[in-house]
Amino acid sequence: MAYATDNPIKKIAEAGGNSIFFYIDGDAIGTITGSGYFNSAYNQLKQGDIIIVTSGIGGTVAADVLSVTSASGAATVTTVALA
Repeated sequence: MAYATDNPIKKIAEAGGNSIFFYIDGDAIGTITGSGYFNSAYNQLKQGDIIIVTSGIGGTVAADVLSVTSASGAATVTTVALA
């Protein structure tokens, strides 16, 4: 499954031109960290933003911290797991 705008990421902080977001979903962490998962949110994200993720709700719950490696004007949003 992919990110859906009916379950949006939530901005929780902004400083120095970058933002920190929180995202919670039932998808597995491996799916969420995949390239292109956040494509529908490309207009909210930019390189260097951080996304705190809680995944697997309703199943195997996991948490991770992602850094956005590309997004602004990009066709594909890419992230890398930091934790």
